[in-house]
Amino acid sequence: MDIRYSCNQRDFRRYTTEEVRREFLIETLFVPGKVTPVYSHVDRMVTVGIMPADRPLPIDDGIDVWHCFGTHAFLERREAGMFNVGGAGTVTVDGVTYALGYKDCLYLTMGAKEVVFASDDPTKPAKFYLVSAPAHTRYENRLIKIADAAKKPCGAAETSNKRVINQFIHPDVLKTCQLSMGMTVLEPGSVWNTMPAHTHERRMEVYFYFEVPKDNVVFHFMGEPNETRHVVMLNEQAVISPSWSIHAGAGTGNYTFIWAMGGENQAFDDMDNIPTTELR
Repeated sequence: MDIRYSCNQRDFRRYTTEEVRREFLIETLFVPGKVTPVYSHVDRMVTVGIMPADRPLPIDDGIDVWHCFGTHAFLERREAGMFNVGGAGTVTVDGVTYALGYKDCLYLTMGAKEVVFASDDPTKPAKFYLVSAPAHTRYENRLIKIADAAKKPCGAAETSNKRVINQFIHPDVLKTCQLSMGMTVLEPGSVWNTMPAHTHERRMEVYFYFEVPKDNVVFHFMGEPNETRHVVMLNEQAVISPSWSIHAGAGTGNYTFIWAMGGENQAFDDMDNIPTTELR
């Protein structure tokens, strides 16, 4: 498992481009027939790419769970949310099978013992993007289809940020311990996300960018508001954002991204907005 340790904002100011990318960018998530996990010590979030090909993949395939978590099962003390961003597939959880199409979401509560991922057609494999957070209580597993997500249109074409926020794992949709996840879809001609930029000291965030057109990129902005840096990101890459960092981006074309948060609370109005003209 790739393990990333926490970085403070004072040291971050001195980071080179290479160091920023090494600490925060997750370049490769989907490898055919593999489970690809990244453990971040920022709120102990785990980001995983799972791409079953010619065989089903258990969630702990190739992972020493005891060494990584000190538990007997991956989700013994964790909850998880996942999206399928590939071909049709299934997730079987302790004998119950959930079918996920493109952009469908599944929430798994703490305590699941056996979780197995499979593709309906190995030539068109599913790609499960999963984020897991520590948990201390159980709720209920739930499949949320893209059609059933709570949709919140926002932004405008005039400011190049017309988009729809799809809430899936969200306090207004279902109860979780701390994990929140959703998907933001930008309209053609819009490129900016998450403006005005903000921080939330009590929660970290992970962004996963996909549907980035070929030969296009997303410039993801991070750092303190008065000490910003950028990370150039390709399709199907993720970036870790500590609580002290802004998290916003602009692409060379429209795209879609999945956001995942974990930390002290789930209060979405608990953020510090930064006027765009004050960013440095």
